[in-house]
Amino acid sequence: MKIFLSWLKNYKKEAFFAPFFKLTEACFELFVPLVMARIIDIGIVKSDKSVIFQNGIILIALAAAGLIVAITAQYFAAKAAVGVSGSLRKQLFARIMSMEATEVDKAGTSTLITRMTSDINQVQTGINMTLRLLLRSPIIVFGAMIMAFTIDVPSALIFCVAVPVLAVIVIGITRLSIPMFSKVQKLLDAVMLSSRENLTGVRVIRAFNLQDDEKNAFTEKNEALKKKQISASNFTALTNPVTFIVVNAAVMFLIYKGAVRVNIGAISQGQAVAILNYMSQILVELLKLTNLIVTITKSLASSQRVASVLEGGNEGTVPAFTSGQDSMNADTFSGECADPAVNTGTVPPFADDIVVFDNVSLRYSKGSEPAISGISFSVKKGMTVGIIGGTGSGKSSLINLIPGMYEATEGSVKVFGEDVKSSDKVKLRERIGVVPQKAVLFKGTVRSNMQIGNGDATDDEMISCLKKAQAFDFVSEKGGLEAEVLQNGKNYSGGQRQRLTIARALVRKPEILILDDSTSALDFLTEKNIREEIAKIDDATVFIVSQRASSVMNADMIIVLDDGKAAGIGTHEELLKTCDVYEEIYYSQFERKN
Repeated sequence: MKIFLSWLKNYKKEAFFAPFFKLTEACFELFVPLVMARIIDIGIVKSDKSVIFQNGIILIALAAAGLIVAITAQYFAAKAAVGVSGSLRKQLFARIMSMEATEVDKAGTSTLITRMTSDINQVQTGINMTLRLLLRSPIIVFGAMIMAFTIDVPSALIFCVAVPVLAVIVIGITRLSIPMFSKVQKLLDAVMLSSRENLTGVRVIRAFNLQDDEKNAFTEKNEALKKKQISASNFTALTNPVTFIVVNAAVMFLIYKGAVRVNIGAISQGQAVAILNYMSQILVELLKLTNLIVTITKSLASSQRVASVLEGGNEGTVPAFTSGQDSMNADTFSGECADPAVNTGTVPPFADDIVVFDNVSLRYSKGSEPAISGISFSVKKGMTVGIIGGTGSGKSSLINLIPGMYEATEGSVKVFGEDVKSSDKVKLRERIGVVPQKAVLFKGTVRSNMQIGNGDATDDEMISCLKKAQAFDFVSEKGGLEAEVLQNGKNYSGGQRQRLTIARALVRKPEILILDDSTSALDFLTEKNIREEIAKIDDATVFIVSQRASSVMNADMIIVLDDGKAAGIGTHEELLKTCDVYEEIYYSQFERKN
């Protein structure tokens, strides 16, 4: 509940007026049984039609006033609930956008989507219902009990027994049901993940004829969710029948006690009816409170999940870059054919070294095997660096350390003379252009996608970069810079998407350009032309990640990775003579000359 209150701090007026008007409505409702008692005792018993008419007008007025204040309360409650949920979505989206790769990996995409949608919707409903009913229902319950005591103390004593029993039941069920609904939301994450994987990989599923397997897997997850929801709902559903039993038992006692008291003349018939009406009000409000408790239970579970992401708690994510907490014992560099003078030990920082790796190791999670270990090298401004190795050798892991997507768990990475760990990531990445391994385009136009790289780029600059990336011809055919781009660039081929992402990185005018296997879908001639155009860029430091030897063989320095370690660092000619791993890769793609 503290979370709700903290989120409502910007809606103090709404948070005050919503329950205030609901309490006003409750007060109007508490006067109704007294008016009814007057109608019975005076109007009906004494056949006084004027009393009946006058009190009937009062009942109508109470109903009208209650309706007005109820609508007003609903307005303020809805305004606060929608305002908080909208603000939470903005904060959560901003938080997700600011997450480092380690945080996203830990949380998982599906659970972040669930928290952005389902959980915040639950929070919105919970805030709305809380502002409307959380104070109103208890006021009605205790107010009805107090009003009953003003009528007849002996008859009203049953309220002192019934209300505490009901409170224990409701509170007990609430405390036990919150963990159950938390598990329901976690299972919903699993269903969301399964749905997302099946939608994004539908072509793969069909290609391998795995429809039945995926249906069965989804059904299994969905059944688990259904069973847990039914279990949680069945438990909370106990509130209604148990409440009915207690209240109806109290009503039975009141009818018996009231009849005796009326018979001896201690109270009038109208007063007996009024006491019964107050008990009925308690019953109705407890039913509302029961439903409110279920809603609040779900909302509290969801609010904890949302807060865990916003605050970086245990259930959601952990703060990024917590290296130094784990004791790393990565293997030191032991290249199979490396130059010890260049690759072993600490690399001295030179003023013109734009990127320096000093005995760098990376683990994606505590206790896992290192993705890379013991990597040391330095790169001067304007150099072209090729990174080559087999699948899973750590190529992408290595270049992801340069823009700070991940942080080294051992050693240091310095870019532009500053340690990445302590650098301003925003300013660092403004100077780096990255073409990811998987080409990602956003729904919009070619222009809007190019502006992601540089929002201030002119049309001429965009066209120039499209030409360098060999993308201008097909873009012109589709409508130029205003050509439509569908979600994920589905209206372009794989090679076209890669060229557009290269152009997007070039328009940034980066000091460091990283091409992470970004030409894998291109033919050799197109790739050659792109490399030649990039080589013409003045002072640009280029990292080319590839499994093709032809892509890196002309680089100033080639880093050969094998199982996360540097198997060799040098030029193409040097590595052919000294590095068995590079030689094997090269001659698997080119014919060996005799």
